[in-house]
Amino acid sequence: MKVKGVNLGNWLVLEKWMSPSLFDGTTAEDEYYLPTQLSKEVYEAKIKIHRSEYITERDFTRIKSMGMDAVRIPVPYFIFGDREPFIGCIEELDKAFNWAEKYGLQILIDLHTAPDSQNGFDNGGISGICKWSQDPDEVEFELTVLERLAKRYGTRKGLWGIEILNEPILEDMWESMNVAERYPAVDPEKAKGTKPNTMEFIRGFYLEAYDRIRKHMPEEKYVVFHDAFRLKAWKDFMREEKYKNVVLDTHQYLMVAEMNGCEQNVENYVSYVEELKKDIAEMQEYFPVICGEWCLFNSLTVGHDTKGGQTVLNGVEGLSEECISAETKKEIYNTLAKAMLDAWDAGSGYFYWSYKLLTDTVNTPGWVGWDSWDLGRCVDFGWFPIEK
Repeated sequence: MKVKGVNLGNWLVLEKWMSPSLFDGTTAEDEYYLPTQLSKEVYEAKIKIHRSEYITERDFTRIKSMGMDAVRIPVPYFIFGDREPFIGCIEELDKAFNWAEKYGLQILIDLHTAPDSQNGFDNGGISGICKWSQDPDEVEFELTVLERLAKRYGTRKGLWGIEILNEPILEDMWESMNVAERYPAVDPEKAKGTKPNTMEFIRGFYLEAYDRIRKHMPEEKYVVFHDAFRLKAWKDFMREEKYKNVVLDTHQYLMVAEMNGCEQNVENYVSYVEELKKDIAEMQEYFPVICGEWCLFNSLTVGHDTKGGQTVLNGVEGLSEECISAETKKEIYNTLAKAMLDAWDAGSGYFYWSYKLLTDTVNTPGWVGWDSWDLGRCVDFGWFPIEK
């Protein structure tokens, strides 16, 4: 089993930096606060237009032509439309399955958010809050969402697998990301009690989720779990005979390497990735390992230290003019793509983050160098090799 795929990020789970215009006229930094600042009509119109235009049938043919064989689709906990004021998006996922099956692609459904968040990131649905795992009712709610997804799509030809939960955070990553400062909570009252999840809780949740999903999904489909940013902590996990086709997902970004002190030059990036390759090969002995999120983005090609991938939205001053030539940029990206694809090959494949970006990196000051998050552009500029 080897998978080559791309994430459909910012389609059904919004990320402000990937589509800033959606948030125009509001101070909302995340999906949670967007409907609190718009009238119901305006909010619903914005979301419906975004979802109908951002990903269409045509994108599935493009993804196929890029040599990919799968898409990872982040979905929110309110996908079934039962958590007002948010709007469900199960119809969009239905369409995606029809397109995927028509054009020979597979889908990994990724439950990307949880009520009151599993990580405190903007992409966890609400910035600076991480309290989901402390509320047994919401934990149960999340399990029922997984169960309903498995029931609806478990036997679909286009289903590759279901990912239990995206990026639940533990204490070490909470501290190194400095979540509370990087993603300040809007409402200090709501943020009370916020803290990272425990490993004990996450393991228990994964085991329970496996049982619920497998009830409705045949053994040949994959159950995927995220490493909670600890790639090598899972050697004793799900060793029992009953666990079939379980995949370990690790997310590996150069911006996190930089955050952890990796020097911002090609040699150091490459040696970091080579070390990572060894860890992936080591864990591949226990589970098929996929790199479910990664990209070519790095501070060197941006032209300044992005402090772990912080944007102009985080108040980090960006450049408005390229400071390295197109040729040099292409060389750097080609070298990194080669090293990273080689590392993921020591495992069972990858999903690039992300398929597209609606940030105008040309006209909006401060976004130079951010286009490497967009796989379509990477392919068009020759930064990312296409293997057909």
